[in-house]
Amino acid sequence: MDIRRTVLWVVFSLSLLMLWDKWQQHNGKPPMLFPGTSEQAKPADTGPANANSAALPTPATAPGTAIGVDAANIAATTKGETITITTDIFKADIDTQGGELKRLELLKHKDTIDKTKNIVLFDNSTSRTYLAETGLIGGAFPSHKTLFVARPGGRTMDASGTLQLVLDADQGGVKLTKTYTFKRADYHIDLKHDVTNTGATAVTPSVYLQLVRDGSKPEGESSFYSTFTGPAVYTDADKFQKLKFENIEKGSEEHASKADNGWIALIQHYFVSAIILPPTTQREIFTKKVATNLYAVGSIVSLGSIAPGASASLDTLLYSGPQESAVLERTAPGLDLVKDYGWLTIIAKPIFWLMTQIHKILGNWGWTIIVLTMLIKLAFFPLSAASYRSMAKMKMVTPKMTDIRERFKSDPQKMNQAMMALYKTEKINPLGGCLPIVVQIPVFISLYWVLLASVEMRNAPWLGWIQDLASPDPYFILPVLMAVSMFVQTKLNPKPPDPMQAKIMMFMPIIFSVMFFFFPSGLVLYWVVNNVLSIAQQWVITKKAEEQANSA
Repeated sequence: MDIRRTVLWVVFSLSLLMLWDKWQQHNGKPPMLFPGTSEQAKPADTGPANANSAALPTPATAPGTAIGVDAANIAATTKGETITITTDIFKADIDTQGGELKRLELLKHKDTIDKTKNIVLFDNSTSRTYLAETGLIGGAFPSHKTLFVARPGGRTMDASGTLQLVLDADQGGVKLTKTYTFKRADYHIDLKHDVTNTGATAVTPSVYLQLVRDGSKPEGESSFYSTFTGPAVYTDADKFQKLKFENIEKGSEEHASKADNGWIALIQHYFVSAIILPPTTQREIFTKKVATNLYAVGSIVSLGSIAPGASASLDTLLYSGPQESAVLERTAPGLDLVKDYGWLTIIAKPIFWLMTQIHKILGNWGWTIIVLTMLIKLAFFPLSAASYRSMAKMKMVTPKMTDIRERFKSDPQKMNQAMMALYKTEKINPLGGCLPIVVQIPVFISLYWVLLASVEMRNAPWLGWIQDLASPDPYFILPVLMAVSMFVQTKLNPKPPDPMQAKIMMFMPIIFSVMFFFFPSGLVLYWVVNNVLSIAQQWVITKKAEEQANSA
């Protein structure tokens, strides 16, 4: 049996299927392949289920209201003030109506579409809803709809390196003070809730903290490769769980519901916002549909009974910024998992570590990719050499294989027997060229995900026309070089005996090049360098094999 022919047909068929699937996505249709994964744990309710649940109203229908509040809690006729906080890395808008973080601009990261603007994560515009909301439940207490009063203070970070915004609200016999603390060069925002019982009887409030977002992909996302956008939950018991908006919509999403550790988050390509509570803090975790195409993920923490005149506090950490592995690992256990490497994380993490070490020396991510590709190629040199030697032997006996096909084309059984006899006589293993390549596939896939998931590639220049390794080549130079290198490889490989198969192989470089027109230039750079090195190695090995055959 001609194993190589079967393998090539499978590769070609999968390539066509992937192209068709991406074309379907490009035209707004749901994908057939890789529609999104959801790592699920034990069944859980889609909302809180603690002793205060009865005090938690049903979701409101207004955007940004994931936990509804009674009419008594809403100052309907009073409009809040927007306070803008500016640091070296943030420009944050906080509304005194609820103390809601409604806009967060990252000053060190450019927008995906318009490079003259900065990317905005939190937003409350006509095209995007992405909010951080907190408040109290368990009574008619201050919520994210209550009007707060901002204390005087600076709004722009000074030489001290720390900037605070303090907001106060008093309602239902309870005073809530929210304190936002921003620090220089730090994507962590400290958020403290101080609750004081100003009434005459004991109260049992709970603090809710939630991230609210619409279910649409970020603008500028490519339809030719899939990245995850949605909520995530992490606990020590249930580990990392990605949650799909469509399952939250149907109320069928399953995730951890109670824990005394972990975090909740909203993930999109390259960036993440996560709410992290202190260790050992008992909390309930919920997800829910808020309104049409609007969803929330959050936690509820009971403060217990607070006597008249007494107080209770809850310290919270909000991380909102790039998915930089080292920073995420320092922030909270498991938070680095939001940088999704897929099922080959165990291989991808060491590869990224190696990349960072190379980058420390070279200082340029483009050259880092090239050097990394060379190192990987060197590591697999023996396997590649074995594969190319097998291909060289196959190439030399191709005329004999063609002759066998012609002589026995009407008798497939005798054809296979003759082929097996030829392999035995020439000492050729028909799988010799395939198996070494199969062994390398997990590494290549891991490297693909490393390059695709690493925010370090975003807006990172290489040289000349490549000013963003995370964006497609603006002049398609690398995809064209990719096509040329694949064409050369096709010429070096054994010519398929089947004429139709040979024509298909000639079209393969064109097919793959069309796909690579839409891929990040960093990925295409890797493939071009890998192909050039493979061509050089294969040419040398083939030449030696031919010389040995001629001298025999």
